[in-house]
Amino acid sequence: MAIRLKSKWHHSDRNEERRKTFADSAGALAFIVWRLSVEHAREIHREGFDYASDRERVRVISEYCAFAVQLVDRLAHQRIDDEARSALVVALGRRLADQMQDNLLDIAGPGDYRAPFVEMLNERLDDYSRFDFDDEEPGFESLRYFGDRVMRSMGVSQTNRWVMDHVMEVSAPEMFEKVSTSVHNLLDSAA
Repeated sequence: MAIRLKSKWHHSDRNEERRKTFADSAGALAFIVWRLSVEHAREIHREGFDYASDRERVRVISEYCAFAVQLVDRLAHQRIDDEARSALVVALGRRLADQMQDNLLDIAGPGDYRAPFVEMLNERLDDYSRFDFDDEEPGFESLRYFGDRVMRSMGVSQTNRWVMDHVMEVSAPEMFEKVSTSVHNLLDSAA
């Protein structure tokens, strides 16, 4: 999947010359994570897997977001102290919850979509914390869990039972590469 992402701060006369904060990085990461999650959900459909409804697609996007947030958390662990990492992950989760709220208002109408997303995100982060992160990469159990969560989010069909393999072998490595590059680039320039 070819998706172009900017993960470095632009330096020009238009861009404010100041050291970027972790809140700035969280905002940029939220944009990147959301864009990657939506594109991977589209890619799954292009590969022949089926969504029975927009709600299923949103659940898949949510699972991609959760996988990416735990990647950010794990990658940031080696680069910044625990207090800053916690603030970064919380700000990232809030930004993604805002994005989810805005999108679901358009799809499903009025309602509170932030709280269920945050609850799901907290559950997934707790689950992912039990898996190894070997050599600064997600371990097999983490990839399998991610694939299983995506598969469970989609409608039951003969075709969709293979989505787990696609997620583990294609989506997760691509997601990891993009998120890892973004985290390293953005945190290197943050305060």
